[in-house]
This record gives sequence, structure tokens and C-alpha cells, in this order.
Amino acid sequence: MDPMATPTREVFWNIEHTWLVYVLLYPTAIAFVYGLGRRVEGWFMGKPQIRWDRPWLRLKLFLRDGLAQAQVLRERRAGLAHLAFSWGFLVLTLATVAVFLQHDLGIPILSGNFYLYFQSLVVDLFGFAAIIGVVYVLYQRYVVRPPRLTHGVFSDGVLLVGFLVALIQGYVVEGLRIVATQDPWGIWSPVGYATGQLLVALGVRELPLQLALHRFFWWTHLVTAFAGNAYLPYSKAMHLLVAPLSLFFRELEPAGRLRPMEIEGAERLGVKALSDFTWKDLLDLDACTECGRCQEVCPAHAVGKPLNPKTFILDLQRQMAGLAREEVTPAVRPALAPGVQVAAATLAEDAALEIVGHSIDPEVIWSCTTCNACVEVCPVEIEHVAKIIDLRRYQVMEEAAIDETPQQALQGLEDRAHPFRGTQASRADWYQDLPYVKTLAETGPVDYLYWVGCAVALNERTQRTARALARILHAAGIDFAVLGEEEVCTGDPARRMGNEYLFELLARQNIDTLQRSQVTRIITTCPHCYNTLKNEYGALGGLFQVVHHTELIEELLAQGRLPLKGPVDRSPITLHDPCYLGRYNGVYQAPRQLVDALGERVEMERSRARSFCCGAGGGRYFMDDRPGQRVNVERSRQALATGAPTVATACPFCTLMLEDGVRTAAREAGREAPEVKDLAELVAEALDEEALAAGWPPEEAGGRRA
Repeated sequence: MDPMATPTREVFWNIEHTWLVYVLLYPTAIAFVYGLGRRVEGWFMGKPQIRWDRPWLRLKLFLRDGLAQAQVLRERRAGLAHLAFSWGFLVLTLATVAVFLQHDLGIPILSGNFYLYFQSLVVDLFGFAAIIGVVYVLYQRYVVRPPRLTHGVFSDGVLLVGFLVALIQGYVVEGLRIVATQDPWGIWSPVGYATGQLLVALGVRELPLQLALHRFFWWTHLVTAFAGNAYLPYSKAMHLLVAPLSLFFRELEPAGRLRPMEIEGAERLGVKALSDFTWKDLLDLDACTECGRCQEVCPAHAVGKPLNPKTFILDLQRQMAGLAREEVTPAVRPALAPGVQVAAATLAEDAALEIVGHSIDPEVIWSCTTCNACVEVCPVEIEHVAKIIDLRRYQVMEEAAIDETPQQALQGLEDRAHPFRGTQASRADWYQDLPYVKTLAETGPVDYLYWVGCAVALNERTQRTARALARILHAAGIDFAVLGEEEVCTGDPARRMGNEYLFELLARQNIDTLQRSQVTRIITTCPHCYNTLKNEYGALGGLFQVVHHTELIEELLAQGRLPLKGPVDRSPITLHDPCYLGRYNGVYQAPRQLVDALGERVEMERSRARSFCCGAGGGRYFMDDRPGQRVNVERSRQALATGAPTVATACPFCTLMLEDGVRTAAREAGREAPEVKDLAELVAEALDEEALAAGWPPEEAGGRRA
């Protein structure tokens, strides 16, 4: 080659009978398109749902989590390996497109700077990065072997080795071309150049041998690549195509807002069969990368309950794969869900079968605490919790298939507007001796309504949280009132247990009460009430400004409206992040600011977005646990591991669950149990009563005495 010529290379150098490439391409394309079509056919068994609103926001999030893979990179080493692997193949695909543009469409693109900088240097380096990524993944899966990566070990190995072989073949082909042609621009492909030099050092010096080996590896590389592309829609590698779709069509509503459900006129309440899910739910099943991150963070799985979020999705995926590959018999057709379009060889007999009891064990869906940890860590935005609640809805509202204890809680909501069976307390008991706590009926419109919630008002232990918060609000001069006996449950337990109808009855009653009382701003001590009032009442017309008590107390401290005596004698303090406050609503900093104002803070191993559930969510507070399967005990062990004498909470359910859990965990460890306190209790204990008696807060702090 003339070193002064324009940098380029011949596309089919040393290759004869190039027509065979296209002969092999056609069956490859047919197999790929057919397999992809069957997958898409499976998705569109689902119900319609709009997931293309706010396109610019979707594109922005896709660029962040799809191309830049921000969520994958939460786990640094595995994330970098995946980034190298996926970007390597993306760049190699673009390089193949460039060859197609020049050779098949006649667009002269493989020359000059583009050839040197992109087609040679960039492509070469990204291909090598892909090799490093594949090797690391193989090492993790077959040498380190973490428990979360036990699924599909053999099939994953076939795929990964196939990818690795194709990549190595590509460099061998490139290296042989460089040495055989004495390519003056070969150094611009550093890995290919080094491969060529290595082959020469190994004895491949004669030109005829170089040409023969080049032709052999060129054709074997082509066959390997074509076979991989044909197999892709039938394998786990399908997620390479589906994951970007799942990311783009993700749920944009707040994490704590369950999708609304049409009850009036609905042919079926909840999800019985796969066709009752939405198309996005079914697309999620194919998007699963089987990375096991959801399994690793699931509290139910950690304590040995039958729920494993990964296998939950994969079990549904297997059922859908059966639907997509078998023909519906005439006997099954009448039993299919209304509206399902049946085409030849598209649905299986499973379409008429109930998911729960067929591919999913009933105990699986009832083990979920709806903590959202699985959704939080999923790199492809699979919505596990929404699917579980949809399955619960059918079980509860259509089949009445729910255990006696949670059924009694639902019955209590219907009869008494709260789920606590056997309580002797009324909603007014906790403030009877507090003259500064009034009801809205007594005061009229106020700055803040304090929404107490069932778990606080009706339990003697958590009533102390309400009294502490009332003391703080009074000390800061906040104009507030309560609803008293007019308050009923927000409906969160009913909704999470699957009784959507009961949730709407309670929600509409509360919205009517709040609007009639001219309530605009609400304080809550219960994150479940907080989430429901803030995120879910809006869909029913109830729009309110809702603040959690830790947020308001932190603001009052920052404004100088609360005098504290100094560090509490229970320091250091470890903080438990409630799921419905943290993961669902992103409130992490305010509780920590309070702990820091009270003394030394020590974090548990699982905190913030990776916090471990207390075990009460999703209605689990009203369900029985088997011995050895108590989530609250496992979380309490994590609290004990910090050595802190005080566990701070910001949720009444967490207080009750952890107070019970630390006793068991401490007894196991042979040590004294730490004290469990709501942050409102700790702040109230730390108030400087002398300063308050002297007329705190000062006017310059913006306070006024109630």
C-alpha cells in the first residue's frame, strides 16, 4: 500500500464467493425477525396503556439510564464491565453499519479521518473493552459465583463464550489482514495490530498461510456472528433489545402512586391471567437481565419467605413464553379473557389459567412488604410491586382468597374505619389532657391539620409519638388542629392488600371531610398516610400540601424556632429509614438532620435507598409470620450491629415492629435491647423547657405562641 494514499481498506479483501454472505444473511434475518415478532406478539396480549407521554423527559432518562447506564453503574465493578460490554457491541454494530453504507449503498464513508479515528481506533478499543467486560462477567458468574447469579448458569455460559469467541475471531481476522497487507495504517487499530504481531511471533509468517487462515477465520467469524443474531430473540440476550424499551417506557409517576384502576364497569377486577396485565407489564418480563439485584435486596427473600422478585418475574416470563409458542385449542377459546385476540399459534392453554396457583404460588404475592427495594435497584425499571398488587386485587376482590387475619383487618376498615382489631382506644384518647390540641370543629381553618393516622391514634405505644409532636408544634407556635373522631383510615392497607374498592370508599370520605374543613396543609407522622395523602389522593380530586413530621421539625430547628438542651444521653443514635418515607418519597436528609442535632449518628449497613424494611408494609403488619421468617427481627439484628443504644424511627409501624424485633434480636445476642424511639419523641425530650417558659420562640425567629 502507498503510505501517502487516502487511509482506507478493501471491505471484502481476500474473500471469494461473497454472494454466500447474503445467502446466509437471509435465514439469519428470518429467524431473528420471527423470534422478535413472537416476543412482540406476547407483549400485545396485554391491555393498552399510554406510556409515551412526556417524550422529552423519557428521552432524557433513557440517555441517562440506557446509554450512560447510570443505574447499572450503582454497582461500580459490575457496572463498568456491563458498560464496556454493551458499548463495545454498540460501537461494533455501528462499524458494521458503516461497512453496509459503503459496500451495499455506495456511500464512500470508510476513508480519511473517519476511517482512522472511528472505524480503526475507536472500534478497535471498544471491541477490546467488550472482551474485558465479557471476561469479567465470566469470572463473576463461574469463579466468584454470588448467590444472586445462580439462574441460567449453563445458558449464560453459552452466550458469553459465544460473544467472546466472536470478538476474538474479529481481532484474529483484523490482525492477519494487517500483517498480510503490511497495512501502513494498521497501527491505528492497536489491538488488531498487536494480534497480528503475536500471530507472526507464533510462526504465522508465510503469506499463503496468512491468507488461508484469514479466509478461515473470516468465514467462521461471520457464521458465529450470524448464529448469535439468529439466536438472540430466543435467549436471555433479548434483553439487549428490550431493556432500552423498558427504560424509555418506564413509569414516570411518583414511586408511591399506584396506577389507578377502573372499578365501575370493569369485566375483571385485578389480574387473573397474563392478558389482564398491560403491554408494558409483559414487556417487563422480557426486559429482565436476571442480574439478581432485586433478589439481593428483597427483605422477604432474605428471611426465607417464598418471594424472590427475580424468579417471580422469570416465572411469569416462562408462562408468557408458553403463550407465545403454542396454539390455543378450540376447547380453551371460550375461557379466554374478554378482548384477547387469538391468532394461530400465538396463545397457549395457559392463557385461560389463573397466574396465582399456576405459575406463581399464592404465598409469593402475600410475602411482599411492598418496600419497593426491588424496583429501586432494577437497572431496567421493571415494576415488580405493581404486578404483585394487581395479582392481589384479583385474589381479594374476585376470589376472596385472603387469609383470615388480613381479612379481619379489611373487615375492620369496613366496619370501624380502621384495621386494628381489639383496640380499646378512640382517636381522641391521646390528647384528652393536652389543652393545646383542638379539633378542626373547634378551631375552624388552621395553618396545618395534623393527620394522626390509625397506627398512632389507636395504639398506646405510638400515642406517645402524637403527644411528642403536639408538644413540638405547640412549642414552635404552629397553628394546628386534628380531625379527632372525624378522621378515618387513609385506605393504604386496603389498597396494598388488594381491596381497591374499599380504598376508594375511604379516600373519597376523607377527601370530602378535608375539603369541607378547608384543609390545605397536612402534617403526618405515618409515612403510609403521608404517601397516600400526597401521591394518591390527587387522582381522586384531593390535592393537598403534605409534609412529614421530620421535615417540618427539621425546618423549625433550622429557623431557630425550637430550643434544644443539647445532645441526648442516648447518643449515638442509629436511624432506620422507613420505606414509604425514603424509597417512595425520597425523604432521607431531614431525619438525619434531626439525629445530628440530637447527638452522634451511626448508620446501619443498609440505609437510605438500600434500607431494609421493618416488615410491616403491604399489609404485612396484619399477617402472621412463620418462626425464623420475621423481617423485623432481621432488621433489628442490623440495628444491634451498630452498637447504638437508641434506634430512631420516623414511622409508627416501624416503631412497633422494631420495638418487638430488638427484644428478640437482643435475646439471641445475649445483650440489652436498644431503645426504639420516634424522632418526635427524641426531639420533644431534648426541648429546653426553661427557654420555652421564658417565652420562646423569639419574634425574630418567626414564632408566635399558640
